[in-house]
Amino acid sequence: MKKFLIVFMFSIVLLAYTLPSFAQFTPEEIAERPKWEEFLTNANIVGQEQITRDAVTNPWRLSLELAGVTKSALWKNAKGRMGGYIEGWEYEIAAYLFDKYLELNMVPPTVEKKFQGSRGSCQLWVDAWITMKKYKDEKMKVPPIKVFYWNRALYQQRAFDNLIGNEDRHQNNYLITQDWRILLIDHSRTFRTSKKFTKELIYGENNKEGLVMKQIPRALLEKIKALNYDIIKGFVGEYLNDDEINAVLARQELIIQMVDDLIKKNGEENVLY
Repeated sequence: MKKFLIVFMFSIVLLAYTLPSFAQFTPEEIAERPKWEEFLTNANIVGQEQITRDAVTNPWRLSLELAGVTKSALWKNAKGRMGGYIEGWEYEIAAYLFDKYLELNMVPPTVEKKFQGSRGSCQLWVDAWITMKKYKDEKMKVPPIKVFYWNRALYQQRAFDNLIGNEDRHQNNYLITQDWRILLIDHSRTFRTSKKFTKELIYGENNKEGLVMKQIPRALLEKIKALNYDIIKGFVGEYLNDDEINAVLARQELIIQMVDDLIKKNGEENVLY
């Protein structure tokens, strides 16, 4: 699961500077999302291969076929403590549903699908251009015309991971397209409920790697501010329990406070856009 995973197969045709200010999938790709959700849900499984190398959760790569269309997908049913971390396949779906609610558009289509008699998450798979690890290891440079949007995409990722309590955004969980858009995968270690994840933000001022959320789109902030128990329950359903929803709301308050502090320090024009 480490190498060039799961991005849905949409045509990558728009340059970054033509994209909406906080979307990493193109408008055409976003419009096709319901089609891929239906495909994942209803397609027949015609091939399977378990991934064991560099994958704690031992997911499966499935070959799916529907109406003459064949695509690959990643299926995962990890649950409980694995490799020292709490894993949950339900969190993969919940993260995607949050991505849709927030209109972040950085997470590939993910649905529930049964495989070998078990429930699990199923996410559309496409080979990415590079991962963040390759970008870092090879000391690649973002083209100057893309840097502005690249930095904003990273801040959006940090806002998202702050909200969902993601403790596993390592460098192989960023996928990068050839036109330098950033897509996000692997969310089975999210929605944490302990004090570590409800009293302080992952990408807050105390982040040990210096990765801090410094900007946020106004529309994204308003979406976060609007969250309450009923709204979250309405779009995530059974995939999060009450404790997990309440932990999101605790992080919501921390994000709002952090943004207020950033505005006081740096000025609203340098924080919100």
